[in-house]
Amino acid sequence: MKARRGAFSSLLLVGALATLGGAAAGAEERATATFAGGCFWCMQPPFEKLEGVLSTTVGYTGGHTKNPTYEEVSAGGTGHAESVEIVYDPGKIGYAKLLDVFWHNVDPLTPEAQFCDHGHQYRTAIFYHDDTQRRLAEESKQRLAQRFGRPIATEIVAATTFYPAEEYHQRYHEKNPVRYKFYRWNCGRDARLKELWGDAAPAAEAETMPRKGWNPVTFKKPDDATLAKSLTPMQYKVTQHEGTEPPFQNEYWDNHRPGIYVDVVSGEPVFSSLDKYESGTGWPSFTRPLEPGNIREREDRRLFTSRTEIRSAHADSHLGHVFDDGPAPTGKRYCMNSAALRFVPVERLEEEGYGQYLPLFAGQRDASGKE
Repeated sequence: MKARRGAFSSLLLVGALATLGGAAAGAEERATATFAGGCFWCMQPPFEKLEGVLSTTVGYTGGHTKNPTYEEVSAGGTGHAESVEIVYDPGKIGYAKLLDVFWHNVDPLTPEAQFCDHGHQYRTAIFYHDDTQRRLAEESKQRLAQRFGRPIATEIVAATTFYPAEEYHQRYHEKNPVRYKFYRWNCGRDARLKELWGDAAPAAEAETMPRKGWNPVTFKKPDDATLAKSLTPMQYKVTQHEGTEPPFQNEYWDNHRPGIYVDVVSGEPVFSSLDKYESGTGWPSFTRPLEPGNIREREDRRLFTSRTEIRSAHADSHLGHVFDDGPAPTGKRYCMNSAALRFVPVERLEEEGYGQYLPLFAGQRDASGKE
């Protein structure tokens, strides 16, 4: 009887082990890869469609500030880089493939910047999670240096704490497809990738550049003497010498027409009437920029207090300041000088080379009542 019990117990044990073994064999393996490639909006799409990738999350890593916000990281000083964290099944896709996708979606030759975004927070980096990832990353970097015949600026460092970005940044290309594509186009990302990688470059996601309007590739800021002649005295004072125009006595503080606002020097799009609101300050105010890649933030201590100055990214014009007392959804008040802006009404967007923004204003009427 004991022998039968023993044999029966053995059979149960073998069956249980077989069941566990089968479950383990069919279980999904998980590994993590982390990359920084400039604006994280553009680094999520290339990975999420790959077979074997289980999830992608944009966020911040590589710095020293705990639980950083987007504003803190984009302003610099946190040490973090805008990054993407990829959870994948190594049984279906290898780390070498992820590295290949990473390299073909960045400019590995430019340090401390990516395309139109400049600063340590926009550096390229590979954050390895184990020795195998480190080895593969270093080997691929060496091959790339041989391919280009130049040093590769991308750093390879151990992964540290990854902080997911705010929810509105996750899958931004799906939540705001028009803004996303316009950002890529304005930033010149696809054009530079084509220049670097040729036929191996990823398919362009943005529209081709128009012949008129703003072109970040061909723009060259005029010299000071030319600007002094081409701008009005107030425009020159505001944009080139950080001046401030009087409130309630400027062109756009009470402008309610639909359209976009561009830098008066370069023509780079910076704000939209869709984000404009009545702040009661006497200056045109917005809750967010139309193209985040076209503005820069800088600390301003000229009035014996710390403020955040807003400048255009390419013309380096002083535009105004941003404050934390705005309405939802951002809580920001971008308080701008009309003299630093030029308004392009919706009915003239196509004619002036900004036709790519027309879908934003679908159904809105211009001042004459036309749709």
